[in-house]
Amino acid sequence: MGRKIEFQSLTEQIDTVSAGGRLVFHMMAALAEFERHLIRERTVAGMEVARQNGSRIGRPKILSDMQRREIVRAIVVDGKKLAEVADHYNVHCCTVRRIVASAAASVQANG
Repeated sequence: MGRKIEFQSLTEQIDTVSAGGRLVFHMMAALAEFERHLIRERTVAGMEVARQNGSRIGRPKILSDMQRREIVRAIVVDGKKLAEVADHYNVHCCTVRRIVASAAASVQANG
């Protein structure tokens, strides 16, 4: 069931009580949605061009590949605790856990 809520703008002279007001309101909403889709398409296209030019999209990695290997070795080979390794590299325990899980998945995938 509809709640019979109406909208009335004091500055744009839009009142959804009338058919004309509803028409203007819906036209503005459709234009806003259209513009949002255009922005998204432009953003995705720009990101694709950046990738093709060799740019990495997203947040920069905080740890180098060498540090990641050291973390895996410290946990798997040396048996150090997650919290200890995380403190040493100044990252969260979840980051260390994710790195170790990723390395384990990579080893499994490669046989």
